[in-house]
This record gives sequence, C-alpha cells and structure tokens, in this order.
Amino acid sequence: MAKASDIKNGNILRFNGELVQVEEFIHRTPGNLRAFYQARMRNVKTGKLVEYRFRTDEEVDIARVETNDYQYLYEDGDALVIMDNTTYDQHNVPKSLFGPAVKFLKEGMNVIVAFESEEPIMGSIPQSAELEITYTEPAVKGDTSSGALKKATVETGAEINVPLFINIGDKVKVDTTSGSYVERVKG
Repeated sequence: MAKASDIKNGNILRFNGELVQVEEFIHRTPGNLRAFYQARMRNVKTGKLVEYRFRTDEEVDIARVETNDYQYLYEDGDALVIMDNTTYDQHNVPKSLFGPAVKFLKEGMNVIVAFESEEPIMGSIPQSAELEITYTEPAVKGDTSSGALKKATVETGAEINVPLFINIGDKVKVDTTSGSYVERVKG
C-alpha cells in the first residue's frame, strides 16, 4: 500500500472498488488546519468525475497498469482483436474501451491499450486517421459556396461531412476524437 503523498497525476488508483485515473492532484495547507490532498479523478469504466480529499498519511492502492502499443487486426462481435507488436500475442478487448472513435478504426492501425492485471481497462486510437471515401454525392458544377459540406462515407463505414470538392476514391484525414474532416491527403 502506498501513501496519498505518493500519488501523481495520471496514476490509476483502486478507489472504492473502482478504477479511477487521477486528473488533478493538489496539496493544500489551509491556514492553521491540517494539510490534505485534493484529488479530481475520473472513473475509468464510466467516465464519471470523482472529487475526494485524502489525508496526507492515508493509504491508497495504486494499480499496476501496463500500457502498450498493439495492432488492430479485426472486429469480433462486440470485441476487437488486437496483437502485441513485440510478442505477437492476441487479445480480445471490448469495443467500448475506445468510445465513439472506434468507428474510424482500420485494420492494421496501431492502438494503445492499458491492462490492469490482464484486464483491459482503457484504449485509445491515433488522433487522426487517413481513410478513403467510399461514397459521396458528386459535386454540382457552380456550387462552390465557401464552407459548404456534404455527407461522405469512409472505408470503415463511418459517415462524415466533407467539402464539396471531395470525390469517391479520395483519401482524407479525419480527426478521430471529433469525427471531423481535417484535409485531403495528396497521394
């Protein structure tokens, strides 16, 4: 067991039976009162924010979390099959770990997954992805109002908004967190 004074931002703790990640951890010494640590933590599974005051000598359980790069191989129902790039071990991880960005995941992409004693607890995909447009309406000549967007489907099946000049077969860069078009990829 560690003491509250050992906690750092980004640590994952086992707190009230749940895994939480420390987002902000501040040491406070109010006037002539006892010093304490003010912590803002986010529940790893639910995403809920938890605020808590730790006594400086309070015991805490810092979880041993291993974060690694994996290669996304394929989808298997509600799970994704990923492969460790060094040992070639394959793991099934729940799709829900990646949140809404999972719809931009392409086979062969590198993902980051955090495991806490063999259980996958967090996943993230790259900030941007280069995807091919598989369907979009053709642009109408003369319709070039600035900032006008149209719907397009990318190779993963996700639908995004793109500028009018984008055509089927073009590769575009997509921001995976917001799902928005970034730029056309020259190639």
